[in-house]
Amino acid sequence: MKLSGAEITIKLLERQGIKHIAGIPGGANLPIYDALYDSSINHILARHEQGAAFIAQGMARSNGRAAVCFATSGPGATNLLTAIADAKLDSIPIIAITGQVSYTLIGTDAFQEVDTYGLTVPITKHNFFIRSIEELFTVIPEAFKIAEEGRQGPVLIDIPKNIQVEEYEFDKWPEPYVKNSSDKKLDYASIEKAADMICRSKRPILYIGGGVISSEAHENIYKLAKKNSIPVAATLMALGSFPCSDFLYLGMLGMHGAKYTNMLMDEADLVIALGVRFDDRATGNIKKFCPNAKIIHVDIDAAEINKIKTVDVSILGDLNHILEELIDKVKEDGRPDWMKEVREYKEIYPFNLPSTKDVLHPINLIRFVGSIVGEDSIIITDVGQHQMWTAQAYPFKKPRTFLTSGGLGTMGFGLPTAIGAALVNPDKTVVCFSGDGSILMNIQELATLADLKLKVKLLIMNNGHLGLVRQQQEMFYNQKYMASKFKTNPDFAAISKGFGINSCNLGRENDPLTTLNEILLSPEAFVVDIPIKEDENVLPMVPPGAGNTVMRGGEGYGK
Repeated sequence: MKLSGAEITIKLLERQGIKHIAGIPGGANLPIYDALYDSSINHILARHEQGAAFIAQGMARSNGRAAVCFATSGPGATNLLTAIADAKLDSIPIIAITGQVSYTLIGTDAFQEVDTYGLTVPITKHNFFIRSIEELFTVIPEAFKIAEEGRQGPVLIDIPKNIQVEEYEFDKWPEPYVKNSSDKKLDYASIEKAADMICRSKRPILYIGGGVISSEAHENIYKLAKKNSIPVAATLMALGSFPCSDFLYLGMLGMHGAKYTNMLMDEADLVIALGVRFDDRATGNIKKFCPNAKIIHVDIDAAEINKIKTVDVSILGDLNHILEELIDKVKEDGRPDWMKEVREYKEIYPFNLPSTKDVLHPINLIRFVGSIVGEDSIIITDVGQHQMWTAQAYPFKKPRTFLTSGGLGTMGFGLPTAIGAALVNPDKTVVCFSGDGSILMNIQELATLADLKLKVKLLIMNNGHLGLVRQQQEMFYNQKYMASKFKTNPDFAAISKGFGINSCNLGRENDPLTTLNEILLSPEAFVVDIPIKEDENVLPMVPPGAGNTVMRGGEGYGK
């Protein structure tokens, strides 16, 4: 058979099982779009390339499989960079395929030429620059393998236009990449040592991160915790991987964790760190993190071992397989003394909620949403105060039900990611919490949402500020407010209607909770503008550079 490079690219993506691709066409990738015309793949025309890459993230984060986005050369490619970097820091498998000027024009400052390969070296797990049409047959399946195996991450493929239009004759297709179960080669000696440390410890804690989600290890985490009575503290990225209603669950640790969580971490004599990277937002001052504890670190990425925190035992490999061995080797233990201490700390240092009379308090609204939608609903946030309130208050019970930008903290993440999640989860309710600062970063994707007629519910916490910036200026910069208040804030309900999406301002409703209930249960997209107090803070908060036991507002939101 004889096909062009563009046709080969599309056929290889079809053979990988790709059903949806988000992107924007341009001169340097038009041959690929021409080949896409007769494809079974559904194309989503985003309104900005960053939106396209976050749509891909929404697909990948919600189902664990690599997703694809397209962009043209030059500004198309550079517009992808933030979302690619976001995927790198959170270990999300996306594949960005960019058009490039023809090979003979490389280095001539041709129209819309930029060194996409060079720009993406530090923000991808791997990247490829295609120099011959034959390379497509190996590079595209390999890109999926790299993105999905081991520590997942983004891969970029840059394809010059001349290769897209060149024709090539061949006899058969390469086998598509199929993800296999991870290699079960395990360090049994270290596992034995870790099991012995767990059995000997008096006050162990499981400190779990995003690796628990990507390795599908949540069930084994639960088994280990219940068998040996080990409390569980989660990072932002691990929320949903342990049921929030279980007594052993301590919630999120770190900068905005509950006081009892951080205090119990400080009391631990053994920390079992599973799929974490000891991020500063979780650990606070690393020198003051769990000072009395020995540490076992389990991770699939050797680069994370002893990178930030020197540990006593490290085990490299697939977390799920390692946990299976650990569960067999640890004994059943009720740990009555430690359970008593956990109960006492939860009573002494409770996470106080705001008064239920304050209907529009963000915590109360988030908890209300959690009481209405199902446990398998997918909750997405942008970045800011609303993100932390959601992490604190939403009743997550299942993995892949919370999608948020953790490592890069990208404002504008929420709406396009919600679109991607809704695309591949058509039977699930998808709710995106955003802020008035964040939503303006990618508000143009409301047009994409309207195109697709997905039933995404977008709830905008509107305080007229960059909320977390204002909060830090209040708490740590002597209330010198600079560039954190918006002089002009749009009418988001009116804007949404301009995009053809139903909307309302919850502050103008006579019975806001009844209205919100109806919106959440409706079968269509909806934007809800929610006015909140401009001086409402996320509490508690660990000051920058402090240890996690030094918390301001540790009592929470009321008494």
